[in-house]
Amino acid sequence: QVQLVESGGGLVQAGDSLRLSCAASGRTFSMYAMGWFRQAPGKEREFVAAINWTGRTTLYVDSVKGRFTISRDNAKKTVYLQMTSLKPEDTAVYYCAAADSLYGSRRSNDYNYWGQGTQVTVSS
Repeated sequence: QVQLVESGGGLVQAGDSLRLSCAASGRTFSMYAMGWFRQAPGKEREFVAAINWTGRTTLYVDSVKGRFTISRDNAKKTVYLQMTSLKPEDTAVYYCAAADSLYGSRRSNDYNYWGQGTQVTVSS
């Protein structure tokens, strides 16, 4: 069992940077793969990034490669999403998720626990 709480969202302008944080509870946090998803109005929830249990392997959707970086600090039970060169198309509610697996996935159904979401709005 793990509980997740996202923070760090806000209103920024195109080209700006933002770092999202996801604080977790649970003794076995280090054994979970972690992911970030986002959902824009009128769209399905979309995979953004994932990281395996060691933090050595990452996975990204093509649209954010080179701009977003996922990382984790198992000692602090926290996963991060560093977002740079933000675009209006990045506007969405961003969700942190934990999978009962050592390895990440692009599929939302593979994740067992979800945070409440944090709003990111990027203006032109």
